Amino acid sequence: MCGSAAGRTQPPPTRTRNPPRPAHPAPAPAPPTRRSHPHLAPNRRSHPAPRAQTVQRGTAMPLLVVGISVLILLLLMTRLKLNGFAALLLVAIGVAVVRGIPVADIPDVLSTGIGDQIGDTMLTIGLGAMVGRVMGDSGAAQRIASKLLDAFGPRWVQVAMVVTSMLIGVTMFYEVAFIIIVPIAFTLVRVTGANLLWVGLPMSIALSTMHSFLPPHPGPTAVAATFHASVGHTLFYGLFIAVPAGALIALAWPRLPFIRRMNPSIPKGLVSEREFADEEMPGMGWSLFVALFPVVLIAGAAVTDMATSGESPFLNFVAFIGSAPIALMLTLLLAIWAFGPRIGRSMEEVSASCTSAAKAMAMILLVIGAGGAFKNVLVEGGISDYIKDATDGWSISPIILAWLIAVILRVALGSATVAVVTASGVVLPLLAGSGVHPEIMVLAVSCGSIAFSHVNDPGFWLFKEYFNLSVIEAIKVRTTYTTVLAIIGLGGVLALEWALDVLSL
Repeated sequence: MCGSAAGRTQPPPTRTRNPPRPAHPAPAPAPPTRRSHPHLAPNRRSHPAPRAQTVQRGTAMPLLVVGISVLILLLLMTRLKLNGFAALLLVAIGVAVVRGIPVADIPDVLSTGIGDQIGDTMLTIGLGAMVGRVMGDSGAAQRIASKLLDAFGPRWVQVAMVVTSMLIGVTMFYEVAFIIIVPIAFTLVRVTGANLLWVGLPMSIALSTMHSFLPPHPGPTAVAATFHASVGHTLFYGLFIAVPAGALIALAWPRLPFIRRMNPSIPKGLVSEREFADEEMPGMGWSLFVALFPVVLIAGAAVTDMATSGESPFLNFVAFIGSAPIALMLTLLLAIWAFGPRIGRSMEEVSASCTSAAKAMAMILLVIGAGGAFKNVLVEGGISDYIKDATDGWSISPIILAWLIAVILRVALGSATVAVVTASGVVLPLLAGSGVHPEIMVLAVSCGSIAFSHVNDPGFWLFKEYFNLSVIEAIKVRTTYTTVLAIIGLGGVLALEWALDVLSL
């Protein structure tokens, strides 16, 4: 999925104005092959080919099936109080039957979806939770939170979270950065007595914006390769949209009346409830070093990947230690020593912290895995193919078309990566004669892919469980902010294309 200017094999499309639209768009070419870097994408394994040849798709309208399935899921979880894991699996099975997936294949489709999602996230979330709990039980998280309060003051704690999240989130996958920063947010909530969403929501919004809008994150990077766009230019242009849009929504959303009426508690087991005296906490140097250690490893690998091409033992080693699971495993080992024997805590105490974190993560991982099963059923059921075929004849601005197709796919499938890859394939034939900068088209698709995060998005469940919200509350908070970010992003993309044309760039 990774692509860069150095990896392009074809020149950017020629910029001409108002060409005739091709009658039948051609399929997207495969992106250039680069080194595999697990830190850039949630899924780096080889996946089984879609079973389109065995799936006899049902006659029901695919988008109607998606809408009804979401409503049933909400009913099961809100009115009937069914466990989220069971509800998601039950609805996924129903959708598979309606969409004509052979009954004998349904268990494999479910297990593949769960395996892909859990395999991608279990190591990251599990190791990250252990690092956070070790830091929390030693007082390191409280030390960092205290320094943030001293630097920004309680009144500006949201600004502190936005700045921290944007700096870390530029190169880090959403779930990875979320897991690293959330213990500090929890500690700030406990120390200040502030509402959990008041502190944590700006963090999540800032991370969502960085992840969805900018390379080297997987979606924008994949689209840049498809459009033969410069990754460096895409990142540069994208910062003019992502930073102001993300900061605006991050600071405004917690102040909305319907958000302020929510007051969720911190989930049990994910953070230490002890308040440390100053002399009991580790020094700021060690606390910050351990917290930033995975950031440096992952960001270093991302920068190296963008700046180089080819293969060498050194580059492969950098990619290895910069992958999220390895970086977090090394961080956990460092944290165990730095906040264990080094400060007089026994290994039994440190191991107990890791065990507590693992127990607290069990149900969260199950729910996220079931979300992956639901997503895989929608993909295998031909929803993305239906949307691609339905939009082939639309004659509107390529920028708006790219954004809109990504939005529709995001709503239907939940996967931002599937949404951006499919949308880019649909609009690619329009790019060559549209006169639109390829980097702008990358941003248009990427902005659309963040919209309407809801129950078929595994990231939705991570957000819901960590902020201890009901399904309806999570929809009110996350679905709304992701949608507004997508709309603001589209406006920013259109304005940026106009400015580049005016400046003749």
